[in-house]
Amino acid sequence: MKKVVKLSICLALACSMVACSPKNASDSDTVGGNQSTDNVLTGKAKGFGGEVIATVTLKDGKIDNVVIDGSKETKGIGSIAIEKLPAKIVEAGKADVDVVSGATVTSKAIIAAVNNALDPEKYPYTAEEANAGVTKTPEVVVAAEVFQGFGLSNIGRVGPGKDDKDVQVYSINQVFANVLFDAEGRILDLYIDQLEVATPNYDGDSMPHFSGFPGQKGYNLDSNHDGVIDGVTEDTDANFLSEISSWATKRDRGEDYKMGTGTWASQMDKFQSLFVGKTVAEIKEWYTKYCSDVNGRPLKADSSNEADVTKYSTLSDEDKTMLADVVSGATMSLNDSHGNIIEAIEIAYNNRKGLDIKGAAAIGLGLDTSGRIGPGKDDKDVSVYSINEVYANTLFDAEGKIVAIRVDQLEIATPNYDGESMPHFSGFPGQEGYNLDANHDGAVDGVSVPTEETFASEISSWMTKRDRGESYVMGTGNWSSQMDKFESIFIGKTIGEVEEWFAKYCSDLNGRPLKADSSKDEDIKKYNALTTEEQAMLADVVSGATMSLKDSHGDIISAIRKSLANKVTIDLTVSK
Repeated sequence: MKKVVKLSICLALACSMVACSPKNASDSDTVGGNQSTDNVLTGKAKGFGGEVIATVTLKDGKIDNVVIDGSKETKGIGSIAIEKLPAKIVEAGKADVDVVSGATVTSKAIIAAVNNALDPEKYPYTAEEANAGVTKTPEVVVAAEVFQGFGLSNIGRVGPGKDDKDVQVYSINQVFANVLFDAEGRILDLYIDQLEVATPNYDGDSMPHFSGFPGQKGYNLDSNHDGVIDGVTEDTDANFLSEISSWATKRDRGEDYKMGTGTWASQMDKFQSLFVGKTVAEIKEWYTKYCSDVNGRPLKADSSNEADVTKYSTLSDEDKTMLADVVSGATMSLNDSHGNIIEAIEIAYNNRKGLDIKGAAAIGLGLDTSGRIGPGKDDKDVSVYSINEVYANTLFDAEGKIVAIRVDQLEIATPNYDGESMPHFSGFPGQEGYNLDANHDGAVDGVSVPTEETFASEISSWMTKRDRGESYVMGTGNWSSQMDKFESIFIGKTIGEVEEWFAKYCSDLNGRPLKADSSKDEDIKKYNALTTEEQAMLADVVSGATMSLKDSHGDIISAIRKSLANKVTIDLTVSK
């Protein structure tokens, strides 16, 4: 990601053992380390696909031979580094050699493994590194002003494909971006993730599923992901709630979301590193110049598409070299039916807000998803159902304290809900429709008919609670103003302290800040146990924020915790 320069190497089978030819010892530097009696040393490091093992043979104290076992590195990419670097190391007599272009991660892993073999005390291979990857030091970034923005782009997709019963698969693709900009609109840092949710007839093992709302008779189900339909999903409240609570983003899916080159997360990291330092306009220019007009993917030298071949041929040799490095780690589209990554970044820019901070040591984005039976029923006694997604975009200091936070939420209801600005979803094409209150007067006018046109139109029109602005009126102000109040409280706290604040000062019944005039015995007892100073603090809180931080509308606390779990190290200093 970003300046941390996470260059990606795809997961695939690779050559497992490659040895270099011994060189004249007089050309090599003498090295020390844990030399064994037979002069054969072994070291390890974390590559892209897994462990990289280096077997180093010393002769008269000098490197004579290097053998690399990198069976999980990429064939044709990581394997090139495995083939070339051992000879370079022998020739140099040390591991400090240039990396192989386009295979940076594997190259660095080989170098680290050789160093670990030669001097394990100076170059240890820790359990943390084995589990979390090679430690990288972020580039120091200094800016006079910093702005933070959150962007959400929603697309409905017809696909991927159909099941063996010739029933269409449909999916919902949401890209969300937590982006930091300077005063000129250049990107200082960013964290992008995506949620893709498909009908349960899709055979992908780790794909999140949604069957539609209770009452819509479920959807074809491939329960064991073998490409054969096993039945139909249960049309129940329990299944509805269970599916939504289990949704995982593409980053959360991790190694399960493999692509032709690496994983979705590794490809996104590559793009993020490319976007840092660019304005939104420059990213668009880059996309227009260097990506396919057919599918939105970076152009490749070996494309078979005539339009792509023509576009690629107009580029300079320098441009082609740059693209070769890009596609070594990222080949997926930046804008297609899977999702519009460019749009999410642009929306984040349009939503940007100035920060009053001295710096940040980490950036994170957390998503919490939950289903709700409600709010209420329509005048035909049919239940309203809703889906709630809470997004927490957070910056942390080195101690894990929150230095900046921007929370937003998307609430989507069945079309029988009478709220005028509420985003709606009627179900997937082919399903039974749902009661519809077209003019939001509390009276059902008919039944929606889910078609591919309405499916795409509904999803593309979804707006977050902040986007809904003044139309989302609450008892005290609007949703945005209430969330702003809570965010001001969270600044300077760790997530543990946020959770402690919530547990102490919010109702155990509904998750709302305690109030002096509560009518609930349990809340009254909890409020009376507070000091006068604490009650005065709460009076200030509820003057601007009375909504729940954790209930059936959404779990804001959980989203913040997830943003900490997802944090990525940065080194940002604000120098005014």
